[in-house]
Amino acid sequence: MTDPTPASRPPSTTGATPRPGADPTTPDDAATAGGDMSDLDARYGRSGRSRRPVVIGVVAVIVAVGLAWLVWAAFVQSTPPVTSRLIGFEITSPTSVKATIEVDKSESTEASCRLQAKAADFSIVGELTITVPADSPRHQTVPATLTTQRAATSVVLIGCTTPDNPRPH
Repeated sequence: MTDPTPASRPPSTTGATPRPGADPTTPDDAATAGGDMSDLDARYGRSGRSRRPVVIGVVAVIVAVGLAWLVWAAFVQSTPPVTSRLIGFEITSPTSVKATIEVDKSESTEASCRLQAKAADFSIVGELTITVPADSPRHQTVPATLTTQRAATSVVLIGCTTPDNPRPH
């Protein structure tokens, strides 16, 4: 016959004493490794639900809103209500400069275009603001004559603005 209590126990692999009522031949790590995860969740106060789907959903919403704003801002800024460019200028006298600008605007938008005449030392020697009425053609060439304090060497178009958009374009 065999004795129900062995004379010697095999040593534990972790070096810890076995739990009361546990099989002394099985180490604790082996018992918990294959055990039920809900026991561990209950022991350490973890819920069975993960927060990962909620976090991914929130991040996806933030990214979608940011992308929509980026597309909207790019579209609005890429189509200003008025654009302009300097076609050319001619220095007619030491106190006068003629310039020609091209203005493209929305049909019912009034535009104000600002020109500056500059001297050789880059100081501003003359300035003129031209108003393009709302009922004028959308694409037009506008001549301007600037009166200067002294001889100018160049003309610079600062840009055109509208009552709704004070940033020159």
